[in-house]
Amino acid sequence: MSTERRLYVGPSLRRLRRDHGLTQADMAADLDVSASYIALLERNHRPLSAEMLLRLSQTYKMDMAALAGDGGSDDAARLQAILKDPMFTDIDLPSLETADVTTNFPGITEALLRLYTAYQEEQLALADRGAETLAAGGRGSDAPDPVAESRRFLAARRNSFPSLDDAAERLAQAVSGHDNIVGYLKARHNLRVRRLPSNVMVGSIRRLDRHRKEILLDDGLDTASQLFQLALQLAYLEMRQEVDAVADEGAFATESGERLTRRALASYAAAALLMPYSAFAKAAEARRYDVEALARQFGASFEQTAHRLTTLQKPGQERVPFFFIRVDPAGNVSKRLDGAGFPFARHGGGCPLWSVHQAFRTPREIVTQWLELPDGQRFFSIARTVTAGGGAYGAPRVERAIALGCAAEHAGKLIYTQDRPGFGPESATPIGVTCRLCHRTECTARSAPPIGRQILPDDIRRTSAPFGFSDT
Repeated sequence: MSTERRLYVGPSLRRLRRDHGLTQADMAADLDVSASYIALLERNHRPLSAEMLLRLSQTYKMDMAALAGDGGSDDAARLQAILKDPMFTDIDLPSLETADVTTNFPGITEALLRLYTAYQEEQLALADRGAETLAAGGRGSDAPDPVAESRRFLAARRNSFPSLDDAAERLAQAVSGHDNIVGYLKARHNLRVRRLPSNVMVGSIRRLDRHRKEILLDDGLDTASQLFQLALQLAYLEMRQEVDAVADEGAFATESGERLTRRALASYAAAALLMPYSAFAKAAEARRYDVEALARQFGASFEQTAHRLTTLQKPGQERVPFFFIRVDPAGNVSKRLDGAGFPFARHGGGCPLWSVHQAFRTPREIVTQWLELPDGQRFFSIARTVTAGGGAYGAPRVERAIALGCAAEHAGKLIYTQDRPGFGPESATPIGVTCRLCHRTECTARSAPPIGRQILPDDIRRTSAPFGFSDT
């Protein structure tokens, strides 16, 4: 019995024909076959023979692998990922059926993927509106929040944009043919790089002077930051179309929300250019997710590297899913990314028992911690301070703390959990999402009572916890 795999390429063939502006009759004439045969191929009612594949390649000067390759594998992986959502748990969805849908009905597949993404965004928007109403004492605000809009856009897509990763890898290969990004910018765009003092830059850290064909950088930036700014400028020059295509998927209520999102996507593209997906994912596994070692290998900062680790969720090539948060000494959150299902507080402060808030006591030192939420979920996190600004005497410097973490089942893959007897999930620190949502009644670090709990009178006894609650 023949074990030869039949090749069905209907959607790819249809896309090829449309890209060349051909009708089915035109393509049939080019290939010396009937129009009805082309129609059968496009509907996957006939497999593509080796002879026809060769004829297509010669006629349209294309790589056979581009047509014969498993073009629907990415969509199949994406569809399988969303079908793992708890709402589908009672439906039997074999992976083979999923693959059949993506192969035979690519339009329906894309419609389902868009619909699920829109659903995720709306769920996050509802959560934000509910939190805002509670914070306002039941009085909701009609004013849209552009920062929340941008965060919802990223969260609904798990901060993973495969199209940007693919485009950045292609661009990184082109750059590798020159000495570095500086050489590529000069050869490809006739732009030279100049580093100028901060007082000359007048508040800017990067500026494109098209008249003089120069990219100007603040010389107070460290090496990693200068390299990132050059990658960001290159992304604006050569990846704007890909960034716009991703941003156009969103429905933004405010212009500021859209601008913040486009800025985040451009930064994503820049990081993907400096740390190409395939090479970075391979190195991350080889180094057991050692952030400092990876930063040195790719010439990036600790924060840039930690941020990039949260994006390694390309369908079919997923690595450890991480969450990321950046806070200042007052507890204000300036960046929040979740690829690991961590229930961040959408408004207000986080739990003071989380080590990210104590990292300021030991600057530049990595602090590790096991975490346990009230529902029993366990996570592992590392926290460390990072510094922005400075670069010269008297220059303003801002210190923040970042935390990077993953679910307990993935923690064994991290170098930070290796060879540490007695340091495991059983040593987890009980934390909450935020005090108003945490019902750990005996917590001595509590700053506010949880919503809905009756507070006992304080005329008889005083407990070590800030509030006493009734059991009812």
